[in-house]
Amino acid sequence: MPLSDIRPVLKNKKAYFNYEIMETLETGIVLKGTEVKSIRERNVSINESYARFHNGELFIYNMDISPYKCGNILNHEPKRPRKLLLKKSQIKRLIGKTSEKGLTLIPLSLYFKNGFAKLEIGLARGKKLYDKREVIKKRMSQREIQQVMKRR
Repeated sequence: MPLSDIRPVLKNKKAYFNYEIMETLETGIVLKGTEVKSIRERNVSINESYARFHNGELFIYNMDISPYKCGNILNHEPKRPRKLLLKKSQIKRLIGKTSEKGLTLIPLSLYFKNGFAKLEIGLARGKKLYDKREVIKKRMSQREIQQVMKRR
């Protein structure tokens, strides 16, 4: 097996459209056994989730992990807050940066690395509607240029 076996589970595609990503971090995530099994089956959604600080620790809220279909009465709660694992120095730095106006922490992707579930979070600032329109116009013009070049 390769030294860094990375198996992607899902990406938050809307995050790059709705937010301007300033910085990204890889975090560990505290999960129960049935949650890990459910994530391996890709029964998870991070589209509406966000990260917040609580008592000096980082938690992810609103991350929807569907109950494991073969689980019993010990199955997990689908939208419970889950602790993210970072070093204290990283947490302190992020607390300082998120105290700035308009910055937030959002999940970008979820994957398995060497058998452990990892969550990539991004320090982001929300885009305005006119910024989103500019991105759409730019994408459309690039497509038209590509089509013209292809025809030649």
